[in-house]
Amino acid sequence: MKKVYFITGSQDLYGEETLKQVALDSKEMVDFLDEKINKVQVVWQPTVRSSEEAEDVLIKASADKDCVAVITWMHTFSPAKMWIKGLQALTKPMLHLHTQYNRRLPYDSIDMDFMNLNQAAHGDREFGFICTRLGIKREVVAGYYKNESVVKRINRFVDVAVAMNYSHNLRVAMFGNNMRDVAVTDGDRVESEIRFGWNVNYYGIGDLVDIINDVTENEVKVKLDELLEKYELNTDDMASVNEQVKYIVALDKFIAKNRIGAYTDTFEDLHGMKQLPGLATQEVMSRGIGFGPEGDYKTSALMAVLCNMAEGREGATAFLEDYTYDLPEGEEIELASHMLEVSPVFAASKPKIEVHPLGIGGKEAPARLVFDGIEGKGIAVSMVDMGDHFRLICADIELVKQPEPMPKLPVARVMWKILPDFATGAEKWIYAGGAHHAVVSTALTPEDIALFAKLTDTEVVFIG
Repeated sequence: MKKVYFITGSQDLYGEETLKQVALDSKEMVDFLDEKINKVQVVWQPTVRSSEEAEDVLIKASADKDCVAVITWMHTFSPAKMWIKGLQALTKPMLHLHTQYNRRLPYDSIDMDFMNLNQAAHGDREFGFICTRLGIKREVVAGYYKNESVVKRINRFVDVAVAMNYSHNLRVAMFGNNMRDVAVTDGDRVESEIRFGWNVNYYGIGDLVDIINDVTENEVKVKLDELLEKYELNTDDMASVNEQVKYIVALDKFIAKNRIGAYTDTFEDLHGMKQLPGLATQEVMSRGIGFGPEGDYKTSALMAVLCNMAEGREGATAFLEDYTYDLPEGEEIELASHMLEVSPVFAASKPKIEVHPLGIGGKEAPARLVFDGIEGKGIAVSMVDMGDHFRLICADIELVKQPEPMPKLPVARVMWKILPDFATGAEKWIYAGGAHHAVVSTALTPEDIALFAKLTDTEVVFIG
């Protein structure tokens, strides 16, 4: 299980009795937080009293592969110069918890001993200064540590920290390269690994085709039985369906062998495949594996990271594409679809497996999932490469029910309104350079994206 180190600051000035109480208080706080914080174990660390101890524990946190973040808190005053070397060595995200052990002041008994012990109002400001002076990217949460609002914010930080840890180890496969002459989906793969940890590499589509050709009839049968428990079969063309099932089996094997968390393809380079991966990509995306069409590795990786961030929350998260508009004045909505690849996590009812011709790519008619989309508040997040830095664009959206049936549109349909209104939202998105690919989530919020951007030092533009 992943861990978060809880590090309490003090100094030797107050004597052994005070330091013993600091340790007891911080252990009690850790026990409480360990029960309330999701996804990780909150691990108590011995009280930091000197520069050497600060450096040792923060180097330890940085070197521990199971440690995804640290929480720091100054129980007493803790001179900030003693934290410099440790903070310079820290490579993990940090939450500075500005709280105190006691909720209320003991008005009838408070004395100088109490004041010396409970100095977070003093010590945390000293610690905060040195973090700001050193340019430390961190989250500061102020409030009594047992308050529901404080616990919620700590959980959000942990969600982002776990996702950053996942991001640091993410491997992305590009089958083929970027779609010819397309700009916004391209990006600096080396800088992506420096900034986010994404190890993005090219794989020939033949690597996948070889696996597809070795898939057995029994493997297809087993996988198809699994799919028919989740989806409704609405076609007699079982040859097309079975072809997509072979792709699922092959993708699963490729992903497992190469430890892949996200992938891209492009219909300009699918030599050896009879169909574009439709049902196959939809099924794989439903498990949180990132996907980006047309070689869009940034969207693919971002989807995987945001799916990881959203684990344990209610709602759906996956790739979607801006496609076409319905523009009645004041009620403008967008049809966010794709040729094929819309994740069934957005399905409002049981998706249907259907087979229809596809007017692009020059391949056989592929099987795909067809469904109408869910409703609810959400965000659309795009990542673009501005040449000298990456930019995130995060827009508030509202997913809505389609106003009328679309009986002749043989793909999944998700519709939304961009907020606060169409003109404002669309114009700001275009000014910001937002792509036509985005990760849409009804589980995450702009606050999650803001925290991820802050902790990864990434520019972010909000629309809403």
